[in-house]
Amino acid sequence: MATKAFARGILLSTAASFIIANPAFAQSAGAMQAEEANTGNEIVVTATKRAQTIQEVPFSVNAQTAADIERTGANSIEDISRSVAGLTVQNLGPGQSQVSVRGVSAGQIVRDQPGVKEQVGIYLDESVTSLSLFTPDFDLFDLNRVETLRGPQGTLFGSGSVGGTVRYITNQPKLGETEGQVAADVNVLDGGDVGYSAKGAVNVPLGENAALRVVGYGEHFGGFIDAVGPAAGKNINDGERYGVRAAVLFEPVAGLKITPRIVYQDIKTNGFNRAEVYHLYASPLAGAAPLPENTQYLKLREQFHDKTTLADLTISAPIADGVDATSVTTYIHRDILVSRDASALTGSVSVSPFILDLGADSDLANLPSNLRDSTKLETWTQELRLASSGSGPLQWVIGGFYSNIDRVYAQRLPTPGYDAIVDAALGEGASAGAANGFPLNSPYNADIPYKIEQFAVFGEASYKAGDFKLTAGGRYYDFKESRDFISGGVFANGDRRIGDKTKSNGFNPRFILSYQPSRDLSLNLQASKGFRLGGVNDPLNIPLCSGGEDGTDAKTFGNRPTYKDESLWNYEAGVKLARGPITFNAAAFYNDIRNLQVTADAGSCSSRVVFNVPKAHTAGVEVELGAELAEGFSLSVNGSVIESKFDSDVRDANGAVIAGIRDGNRLPTVPKFQMAATASYSREISDGMDFDANVSFQHVGNRYTQPSDQEAGAGVFGSAIYYNPATGAAGTGTYNFGSLQLPSYELVNISAGLTWQNGLSVLVYANNLFNETPLLSLDRERGGRARIGYNVGTPRKIGMTVRKSF
Repeated sequence: MATKAFARGILLSTAASFIIANPAFAQSAGAMQAEEANTGNEIVVTATKRAQTIQEVPFSVNAQTAADIERTGANSIEDISRSVAGLTVQNLGPGQSQVSVRGVSAGQIVRDQPGVKEQVGIYLDESVTSLSLFTPDFDLFDLNRVETLRGPQGTLFGSGSVGGTVRYITNQPKLGETEGQVAADVNVLDGGDVGYSAKGAVNVPLGENAALRVVGYGEHFGGFIDAVGPAAGKNINDGERYGVRAAVLFEPVAGLKITPRIVYQDIKTNGFNRAEVYHLYASPLAGAAPLPENTQYLKLREQFHDKTTLADLTISAPIADGVDATSVTTYIHRDILVSRDASALTGSVSVSPFILDLGADSDLANLPSNLRDSTKLETWTQELRLASSGSGPLQWVIGGFYSNIDRVYAQRLPTPGYDAIVDAALGEGASAGAANGFPLNSPYNADIPYKIEQFAVFGEASYKAGDFKLTAGGRYYDFKESRDFISGGVFANGDRRIGDKTKSNGFNPRFILSYQPSRDLSLNLQASKGFRLGGVNDPLNIPLCSGGEDGTDAKTFGNRPTYKDESLWNYEAGVKLARGPITFNAAAFYNDIRNLQVTADAGSCSSRVVFNVPKAHTAGVEVELGAELAEGFSLSVNGSVIESKFDSDVRDANGAVIAGIRDGNRLPTVPKFQMAATASYSREISDGMDFDANVSFQHVGNRYTQPSDQEAGAGVFGSAIYYNPATGAAGTGTYNFGSLQLPSYELVNISAGLTWQNGLSVLVYANNLFNETPLLSLDRERGGRARIGYNVGTPRKIGMTVRKSF
């Protein structure tokens, strides 16, 4: 323990002392140089924590450049995923997307599971920003590129990169240059609202040895979901995002680069992209007409709000001949609120038979109820690494990493008037007796603070002999997590569990053999291991379980205090060819997964439990092809075919399969086939004026949201609950939703524009040209008993963007 504490102290103190490093500096080949050559076959990435072209990186990498982002009209990680083979995103609304790579997925992780860790690492430049449930929804303006590193990246990027890593790479400050860009956009959604944005970036020198780069943006998202009910409205899922990135580069002597940065982003939406099919208060079982398309029933308006502040300090310098050092210190603060209309949740509990014995009181079932999930996060991370900088046959990098995460998650369910009705049914003081110190008239409350600490050391080296290069590396990690769980209210157990703990450690190696007979061609074989940290399960809401603690649901899903680390071995063969106007990259892979962490709805308990599945696998092929077919005309095509399945069951004491975790069932959220193609045409139509046109086609195959959705009869809800607000009639019945498979969909985007030599450009575009309605994931309340529908994609968007570079 003393050794670890000493190592951590070294890591944390190095950043402060780094400035007085060896003054005999020479120019290093750092990550900032990567933005200098991002065209054709020479796209430079930093996937190995050193600048290399994509063709030189000995494993599968995709880079969507700024030009690619503009051509396809991408505005989020979900948009980008449709153009990257093997990358899929499950959309749960802004700031809540869940990312998977190469089919490594455990299904939908809902907002009240803060202990579940991510499977794909998300980075902003050198700073890790991953957070389970809430993938940061960064604006893409003034990005240099978005890198997708496929396969486990645990050696260099650590926990959370079991499936891969996605890195947002921003444009860095430049010495001695004044440049910038402004952009304005206006768009309209089919059947929806108007959206608009204004964004700008400027780079200015601060003397000879410093430069400042500032990016600012503001955007209004048009809404397209309507609501009926007491909180009826049009386009209720509109929202806004604004933020700023400011970085300063100091280079007091040649080679020493000190880059402090501050990033602030505020994103708020006034509702969610949820289209409901069945609802407690608008149920066909009570004679209600079907809800119109892209409509939901609301008693209360909803909201998502995420305020993120990131401050980091990156320092790089050569400290000896052929040796560079890099220190990255990062602080992140996030304040997140998910405010939902939980009237259907609370009302369905109130009228459910065998739950709480409250009866079917019409007043109780009809109360507006607001579930407020809040997350307050503070994260400190420190990475220090040394790397070779010469051009010899031996290249290496070694380093250490430390992170300290404080995350406080809280739930409140304010439901005015609830206690009086409950006390009338259960006896005076019943609500106050169950409150456990939480506010009254709130039937469920929880405070769940987490403290997560991780320490790791890593290294990787490669040696080239002739046409062959061998790369080997590994990462040792030591992780511990402590958590309190305090709950109260008539829906809760009144738990006060203080100091629940879990910990683990392990080693994750990587081996790569490359054969490069010419500069144009390389063949790569890889075996690598990735990991995802385990955690602590929340206790069940026993009062909501049918039959209480002796019922089937409580026995099946209870007494599962922790879940283990997930691990994966990736075996991969790839080819990279870049010859003349053609680039062809392909890889075949097999992932052997152990202890896959899968979330399951705990029956009627309104709880979720994580299970470890002993064995699962994903296997597939991904292909990317780019070609310049004629002067000014280029075509790119990418696609992936993936098989991802469970290789073992998880069963209860009676031998019944739990939550669809059955040998042979597909892993959720992953399409078997996904592809995208983009054709671009550019020509000079007059002196100083160019014309550009782009067409993109994207196909995403069918998927499942949760493993259980593919079980026989999954779409038949025999305990669907209904309530008629007009008559007070309530009860349960059988509702046949139909197949729970999410169908495949195709999107076509087109754009055309003019660019002048003075830096002015005008672009008109139509995204989702044929106005498809992508069904992105299922959204359900109490396992579909109270509400079920889809999270849906954006309808046709027609707009115009004006840019001016200087």
